[in-house]
Amino acid sequence: MILRDPEVRLRDLAGGCGLTERAAGAIVGDLENAGYLTRVRHGRRNHYQVTPGTLFRHPAEGPHEIANLLHLLTGLAPGGGATGRASTNGDYRERQPHG
Repeated sequence: MILRDPEVRLRDLAGGCGLTERAAGAIVGDLENAGYLTRVRHGRRNHYQVTPGTLFRHPAEGPHEIANLLHLLTGLAPGGGATGRASTNGDYRERQPHG
């Protein structure tokens, strides 16, 4: 949700994930402290961004960036645009290739 809407409110993030607002805040805080997210205050709102270049921690994932997985899962191109039309049955082959 943060990748799709960088200014999402924690209340909306929590509701969309089925978590309490406190739990969502704790997770976002952990991700920020670990360096996966950055948060910048824009007036009364927070603007979140996935930190480019952050890698998975486990050696089995090797040198793969977290952002690449998030873009794959959300269907957004790394520049923020959609990679294709939404799938009607979850089949990844319905998506248009990007690049």
